[in-house]
Amino acid sequence: MAVTSFLLPDPQGHARALAANWLKLGIFALLAAGIFSLLLVMSRTPAVQDVIPWLDFFHTALVVHVVLSVLVWFLAFAGVLWTANSQLATQWWDNSILVITVIGTFLIVVSPFTGDGHPLLNNYVPVLQQPVFLSGLAVFGVGFTWLVIRSLMVARHETAPAFGVYLSILVAAASVLALLVTAIQIPASASGQGFYEVLFWGSGHVLQFTHTLLLLVAWLWLAQASGISLRLAPAVAKGLLGLVALPVVAVPLIYWQFDVMSAEHRAAFTHLMKYGGLLSVPLGVVVVVAVLRATRVADGGLRPLRHALNASILLFAAGGIIGFLIHGANVVIPAHYHGSIVGVTLAFMGVTYYLLPKLGFRAATSRWAAWQPYIYGGGQLMHILGLAWSGGYGVQRKTAGAAQGLENLPQVLGMGMMGLGGLIAVIGGGIFMVVVLRAMYAKPIYHHAAK
Repeated sequence: MAVTSFLLPDPQGHARALAANWLKLGIFALLAAGIFSLLLVMSRTPAVQDVIPWLDFFHTALVVHVVLSVLVWFLAFAGVLWTANSQLATQWWDNSILVITVIGTFLIVVSPFTGDGHPLLNNYVPVLQQPVFLSGLAVFGVGFTWLVIRSLMVARHETAPAFGVYLSILVAAASVLALLVTAIQIPASASGQGFYEVLFWGSGHVLQFTHTLLLLVAWLWLAQASGISLRLAPAVAKGLLGLVALPVVAVPLIYWQFDVMSAEHRAAFTHLMKYGGLLSVPLGVVVVVAVLRATRVADGGLRPLRHALNASILLFAAGGIIGFLIHGANVVIPAHYHGSIVGVTLAFMGVTYYLLPKLGFRAATSRWAAWQPYIYGGGQLMHILGLAWSGGYGVQRKTAGAAQGLENLPQVLGMGMMGLGGLIAVIGGGIFMVVVLRAMYAKPIYHHAAK
């Protein structure tokens, strides 16, 4: 019996060059987000926080960090996978989409240094109330919208992983439509944080299903690429991937039933994410069982893939479990979404290691690449457990310094654990950046051979 392939085809020609450039954009966004995250961790760590005077810069850095690490990095990597899953021929169109998105990203990165940020910490896409940031966000949004439209036109969907990627494009299109419908329905009197909270609420929830679909495709990909046998028929895999996208069918009904400004509208999307997300569990269980049954990977070159898969599963599961422990507006909430977000990031890191030589770069073969997922994932696990512990003792989210109100030993210990884990995670993220940038910008192999 033929072995079912859960790998996307290696991109060729124009698609290969374009996918490589989308990956460069994602890596740049991660690098910039990592710099801002270091400032965030320092500003919330006991003892260290006392010597950092930038309370307002904490909020500005938080906005830019979230936008770069959750929006730009995830959607740029979606561009990598959507490009790898497409047949492209019109270079000027595809390249112009990338250029527009790059310009938007650059404006977002430099915006904190062009004037007062006046940050708003609304959910999903927090914003800085200043023209450079808002212009960058708008330009990035235009580029992403064109990327979705273009990807729908050229995407493959024959194999199971291709079908999962195609579904992620459809869901992303639904997210864009949700944003447009919300923008039309928001009353002219809405302003400030309330405006942006409503604007991104529906579309942000829908976009999570795009990330989840790409996460599961990445798990299937990494499992097979690292030598794990997946006992899964293609038709069953397609059905389980379709199940993950199924909750999005309810989105038009939510908009038809409830006004976008209503509490019912907000609650409906919360329930959609909380319970609809459980439909990813069946395929996730299949992958977890296969991982548990697998023998230890012998090939050192495959260890970065296997370790990234293991760490991704652990963090994504931890984030999901913590999500059911949320009560009130405390730091249990960021513990939940950090776990889920980092689970996706680790999967994308593993696929990056796999794709580097496929996109014309050097392979990531160092020992650092093999251990990086565990360093980064272990630090992030400590980070979210510290947040979850502190949240249980009432530490509020989106605060820094004395505003956190660390009044007793459990709160201090929990946030100290958060800070130490965050610093370890920053180190792990830094290792990833060094490994990948060295692979991307090292001299071609034949130069060394000539010497």
